Order: sequence, then C-alpha cells, then structure tokens
Amino acid sequence: MKKTLLSLFLGCNLWASAQQPVDYVNPFIGTSNYGTTNPGAVCPQGMMSVTPFNVMGSKTNRFDKDSQWWSTPYSSDNRFFTGFAHVNLSGVGCPELGSLLLMPTAGELAVDYHTYGSEYTDEIAHPGYYSNMLTKYGIKAEATATLRTGLSRFTFPKGKGNILLNLGEGLTNESGATVRIVDNTEIEGSKLLGTFCYNPQAVFRIYFVMKVNKAPKRMGYWKKQRDMKGVEAEWDIHSGKYKLYTQYTREMSGDDIGVWLTYDTEENEAVEVKLGVSFVSIENARENMETEQPGFDFDKVYTAARTQWNQELSRIMVEGGTLDERTIFYTGLYHLLIHPNILQDVNGAYPQMESLKEGHTTGNRYTVFSLWDTYRNVSTLMTLLYPERQLDIIRTMIDMYKENGWLPKWELYGRETFTMEGDPSIPYIVDAWMRGLRTFDVETAYEAMRKGATTPGASNLLRPDADDYFSLGYVPLREKYDNSVSHALEYYIADWNLSRLAEALGKKEDAKLFHQRSMGYKKYYDKEFGTLRPLLPDGSFLTPFDPKQGENFAPSPGFHEGNSWNYTFYVPHDIKGLAKLMGGEKKFVDKLQMVFDKGYYDAANEPDIAYPYLFSYFKGEAWRTQKIVRQLLKEKYHNAPKGVPGNEDAGTMSAWAILSMMGFYPACPGDVNYVLTSPVFDKVTIQLDKKYYPKGELVIESQRQSAEDIYIKEVRVGGKKLNRFTLSQEELVHAGTLLFTLDKTHP
Repeated sequence: MKKTLLSLFLGCNLWASAQQPVDYVNPFIGTSNYGTTNPGAVCPQGMMSVTPFNVMGSKTNRFDKDSQWWSTPYSSDNRFFTGFAHVNLSGVGCPELGSLLLMPTAGELAVDYHTYGSEYTDEIAHPGYYSNMLTKYGIKAEATATLRTGLSRFTFPKGKGNILLNLGEGLTNESGATVRIVDNTEIEGSKLLGTFCYNPQAVFRIYFVMKVNKAPKRMGYWKKQRDMKGVEAEWDIHSGKYKLYTQYTREMSGDDIGVWLTYDTEENEAVEVKLGVSFVSIENARENMETEQPGFDFDKVYTAARTQWNQELSRIMVEGGTLDERTIFYTGLYHLLIHPNILQDVNGAYPQMESLKEGHTTGNRYTVFSLWDTYRNVSTLMTLLYPERQLDIIRTMIDMYKENGWLPKWELYGRETFTMEGDPSIPYIVDAWMRGLRTFDVETAYEAMRKGATTPGASNLLRPDADDYFSLGYVPLREKYDNSVSHALEYYIADWNLSRLAEALGKKEDAKLFHQRSMGYKKYYDKEFGTLRPLLPDGSFLTPFDPKQGENFAPSPGFHEGNSWNYTFYVPHDIKGLAKLMGGEKKFVDKLQMVFDKGYYDAANEPDIAYPYLFSYFKGEAWRTQKIVRQLLKEKYHNAPKGVPGNEDAGTMSAWAILSMMGFYPACPGDVNYVLTSPVFDKVTIQLDKKYYPKGELVIESQRQSAEDIYIKEVRVGGKKLNRFTLSQEELVHAGTLLFTLDKTHP
C-alpha cells in the first residue's frame, strides 16, 4: 500500500529542525502532575478536540476516573486506551465532557471497555494531530480536527475490524444518550453532559453526526442489560453484560449504549471516521460536518490545522534560549489558545445562556470561562496579543448578561457552574478596557458589574455573602470551612477595578463607594501573626489560628485552596498600604522573602501567583523578583509531562510562564502597569495588531554575556533609559524596542 502524504511528512527532517513555532510545541507537557492538559487534536480555540481517553478501567492504570477525582481524559502515566473522546476540556479542575468515545478493535466483537481497551505504544502528538499504535490489535489510531469536527483514521491488520462508538462512558458526571442509525455509513444522536464540579443544574446536551468512508459488513447497537437470564439474544460474549442489537436499527436510548460497525479489512486498510458536533441541534452538527469536511481527506485536514496553529503562534518569534525553553514557551502559547473556545455553529447559532432559546451571532461566541483563574493574567495577554479575539470574548460576556441577567462566573457551554468565588468578570473586562480595548458596550458592561456589586445577598448569584460584605466591610467566618477570607479578597479586587472604571466613566459617587470597599482588606490584618486572619461575625479574630493550615490543598478555615500565607499578599491594588500595615517596606519585603525561603509559596495555584513580582514595587528590591522568577521557571516548568506546576487552569499557568519569559508581568489586574523582569530569550519579536496598536512590531532584546546574567542593569524603552522597574501598557505598545542589559550580579 502506498505511504500517505502524512506519513512522509512526519518522517522528514522538519520535526527535528523545528524552524517554525508550531514545531516547538510539545502537547504532552502538562499531561501529568495533575496539569490536566491533553495531547489531543484541536484547532486554535476550536469547539472540537479529539483526545485519547485512557483514564478508565484497567488494572495497569495509575489513575482511574471512577476511583478518584480525575479531571482529564488523559494522563501520560496511563497506557490503557479506550477510544478518542470528542470535545474535551484542557487544564481544568473538575471532571466533565470527554464523551463520544470512538474505538477501533480487531477480532471478535466486544463492547465492554474493560475488555476492548488496549495498551498502546508509539505515541505522537503535534498541534492538530495525535496517533498511537494499539498493541492488542496492531491498529494504528490517528486523529485530527477542524474547528467543529473531528476526523479519525484507523489502519487495520487483515481480518475482522470493528469501530465502536461508546455513548455510555466518558469523563462527564452525566449519563444518558440517544442514537439513530441513519444509513450504513451515517449515525446521529445526542448525549447529556454536565454537573461540572457537582453543580446539579449545569446540565446540557451535545448533538452529533458521525460518518464513515466505508460501509461496514454489519452494524448495530449495544445496550447494557439487567439480569436477563433465559432471554434469547446476541450478547457480548466476553462480558455477558451487553445485549447486541443486530436487526433493530431505528432509535436507541439509555444510560449505557453504543453503536458497533464490523468490517472485513485488508492488511493496512484505513477507515476514516468523521464526527461533527453542535450544542444546538443534530441538523447543525450535520451542517458543521458537511461544511468543514465535505469529504474524507485526513492529510488535508491535518495540514490545515497545523497551518492555523503556526499562524497563531507566529504572533511571537523568539530567538536564543535553549531548545527546552523555546518548547516551554510555544507550548504555553498553544495551551493559552485552547480556551475559551467557540460555541457557535457555522450558521452562527448557539445556545443562549441559561436558556432553551437559540441565539445567533455574526462574530465568535465563546464558552468555557474559567474566570477565577484567567482574570489574573490571561486577560492581559489576550489583550496584548489577540485583541480582536479578546473583544469577542468580552462581548460574549456582556451578551451572557443580556440573556441571563448576570455576568459569568465559571460558564460552561451556556450553563453557569458557580465554581470558585468572587466576581471575576469585573477585573477581566476592566483590565482590557483600561489597556485600550474600548469597542464594546461599556455602559451595559458597567450596568452588569454594578448589579453584581450592589444586589443584596439573597438575590445575588455572584456574591452570595454580599449582605455581610456590604454591612460589615468583610465576610465573617460563619462555618468552619466557608472560604470567607478568600471571598472577601476577591470582592476587594473586583470593587477596586469597578471603582477605576466608574471614575473613568464619570461616575464619581460609585467610584468613591467601590474604592472604599476595596480597602476593607485591612480589617483582616492581624498584627499577632502578621497575616490576614479570618474574622468572626462579632469582629473578633478566629481562635485558635494557624496561618500554615491548608497546605497541599487541605481544608483551611476562611481560605480556599490555600492558607493564609497564600493569600496574605493578595492585595495587589494596595501593596503600599499593606506594607504600611506590616510595619514598613523592609518588614514587608522580609516577610515576603520568608514566604519563598520557607516554601510557603505555591506556584501551582492562583492566589499567590503574582507574589514574585511584588518586590519590584520597592526601591532596591527588584533583583529579588528577577532571581525568584528565573528560579521558578527553571524549577516548575519543564519540557516533560510534569512540566506545569499543577493544574493548567485554562491557560493561566502558561500565561505566567509566557509573560515571565518575555520579561514583563501584570501583577495587578486592572492596573495598566507591567512589572519588569529579565527576559529568557535574546530576542522576542511580537507582531502587534496595528488596528489597535499602530506602532505594530515590538522587539525585546537582551544583552548578556552568559545565561547566568539574570539581573537587570539597565532598560531602554524606544532608546530612552527607564529609571524604574514598571512599564505601562501605553509605553509598551508604543515602544518599538525594549533593550535589557543584564548582569551576573544584582545592584
């Protein structure tokens, strides 16, 4: 059989030479250490991803989704493949999606995944492509994708081959599906998804159409049965739990159902399977598939996906650094561009927020808003690199308010999951507006923000403890593990952002109100421990108290996913005020340094993610930022499956690395200033969108004698010497050039 274009392509020297940004990406980074990324095929911010599913049902599995909390369809530690999952989440902390499992097998038909699952070898993953070799069957499984459709290619040995579509299993917490055989090459149906982070109301349906390029010899349904001894029927002979339907071809519904197709295959015969999805209807799923993949051409689809990725990643070109550093950088940019992803079909239809209604858009409608994470740095990076896309994201958030009455908190495919805390849409949107993105309905946005910031608690979906916050200026600890301090700190940063927007819009009374609120963090400061400490309803501090309680995600009174040390410095809007509370700048710096020296800093979670940059607010201390940032990049980010500090959090961990490696970081959401650090690369060239940043190209260069030169001796912005370690958005985008002179020793 002739070799395919793709096999020749993969065999050439292109991958080794890695001349283009797309060639540096390693999709296996973050697939261990609970990073929860996956190596599946996906296009930039595409609805569809086709991902190997290996977290089910094998004694050899290190992780099994049914035996522990596991929020990804894939772990690099596992080797038990049960199919390609269609539409998946990347870098999130709760299990969801990861369904529509497509599996090839050979030999006798078995439909129980415990039986048909296979070990695999020879994994390959590139942006838009994944493949492995199933050792149990000698089948090569490959996957690629368009924005809304997936395409799999299975190369079989000679003999009997099977293709299974399992609708009963997946990562989702929901079950139940309906499927119909349309003809001998096409299947359609829908599956229930949802209950993300165990919110019972956040349920939705995915619609699909599947088509094969070759009619099978036989096909039918399967369904898991209760005890039916004595009933004459065809069964999965390997497990005896599944009834095979060989004649019935109308419609099948149930919690554990699937479709099987059986072929007689020649040696190295390839069967291609395409699958289109929609969150509106089966008809739209079919239209998506027919529009984006009118035929079957695996190599063409993959080449298009690869081209899309290279175009997006080429927004930044880096020179110098090590191969591993370039790989970490571009893989981070790749992870950044997976979520939020588009939700609308090719005809513009999408499911409206918290509604059965169908909306229509002429732009992009986005979904998967992990805002508690992404408002901290993803928003800023998207504003700088992809402003047009960022505007569509913000317009989507405003439209969600128009449809549902509230800005999103943690939205997932048109449903609000209410995961995490705070009012994160406010700093996400305000940060973009303050940095110059103004072509959205800011008055409606302000109306929506103000609603969340002023509605009484009983009616406030975003701030459920608003009554205490409004009346006391803080959120008291009313239950042992109610995350009260975390809630309040999120409200403070949101209200500070809202006060800045109110001031800019001429709403002076609102600006004063929200600014006063944002200073309420001072109530939590306890001189005894020198940290923030939970408060009781009567205003007294919680006793006893241990600021270290809550390490390694253990429960901690008042704090969510961390302890007091992870949150005490999370007052980015008033660092100088916090330093005053702590007894002055020196005591602040010493205490912050102690957080790193004693290992209290958690690089894997968001509350303290900006801590390294806080030193630079104080004269003579910026060297600490430069030293610690470089240490963290070396210790926490690697060109390996464990290469992300922890949960990727929809691009947040990667955004920290990307910005830090380029030499600037937004330490305070809503503040237009970046804190500078020493760039990793010799040269970084950013192609800015001239529609928003007329200067266009920004070049960042570093002059150093060796890689050990990590301390900033001098910075020149557009040729002029900078006498501080912060740089505003306006200065950055108009600079043209940034020139860092670096030294081995700090000043």
